[in-house]
Amino acid sequence: MRPVQLMKVFVTRRIPPEGRAVLARAADCEVEQWDSDEPIPNEELERGVAGAHGLLCLLSDRVDKRLLDVAGANLKVISTLSVGVDHLALDEIKKRGIRVGYTPDVLTDATAELAVSLLLSTCRRLPEAIEEVKNGGWTSWKPLWLCGYGLTHSTVGIIGLGRIGQAIARRLKPFGVQRFLYTGRQPRPEDAAEFQAEFVSTPELAAQSDFIVVACSLTPATKGLCNKDFFQKMKETAVFVNISRGEVVNQDDLYQALASGQIAAAGLDVTTPEPLPTNHPLLTLKNCVILPHIGSATHRTRNTMSLLAANNLLAGLRGEPMPSELKL
Repeated sequence: MRPVQLMKVFVTRRIPPEGRAVLARAADCEVEQWDSDEPIPNEELERGVAGAHGLLCLLSDRVDKRLLDVAGANLKVISTLSVGVDHLALDEIKKRGIRVGYTPDVLTDATAELAVSLLLSTCRRLPEAIEEVKNGGWTSWKPLWLCGYGLTHSTVGIIGLGRIGQAIARRLKPFGVQRFLYTGRQPRPEDAAEFQAEFVSTPELAAQSDFIVVACSLTPATKGLCNKDFFQKMKETAVFVNISRGEVVNQDDLYQALASGQIAAAGLDVTTPEPLPTNHPLLTLKNCVILPHIGSATHRTRNTMSLLAANNLLAGLRGEPMPSELKL
């Protein structure tokens, strides 16, 4: 009796325990993992993926034509531990008949919580306030010291009223937001009804909003969407928050808008590149709060993501329906 040939699986990073356990129990797979929290070097990625039947990757792993060529004809499934897929060469993947799994829905709540946290931290100047306590700047109570902007009676504009955009609006509504605006590829009246949100053009949203939250996908249409023209239309008192992808924003234009007082403040959980160099001009500004892409960083969410990514991978390898397959 001939031994059953195991399917080779390569995992590009150390993943949370629930996903690791699922892969470890897969008797039909031979699993190799880059056992580090740090990104895998290109040469190790190419070595690991060569001849693999399945690849479990992260949003920081660029899966392009070259890597697919290195992988070879065995590669049947790519499972990404992310909801975003802009790191995958989807046209090339589709051409080769490779199935793709991703992790939507499970990170919606965590990312929306982070967006609201970042918005509040930015508009109420919390990082500045914490620093003043530490450096001795807190001398007495002062009527105008560290004043920021509140959400009550405000207009909030959301770029991208998808799952995460809706979850953000849902969490902001109890703060007394007076009006929600949104923009995107097309109106979403059923989704917008819960918040009585109005569909407007991107320039209108920029001009009318007190707070702007970017929650759209990165596409050719949204790349560089928030640029000089966009920031020039914003109110001087407006606060800008991006939790989508760094490339949606022209960071040079954002720096100029913040440094010149054209807009009040910005909070970013995503940048270009990632990580942002420590000498980047944005990091010199007190009115810019930057986080290291931690939108989905709760223990529960990351475990759930890893479990879904592992199950997507195994289902794809076995020719079964994936729990979350990206339709190409």
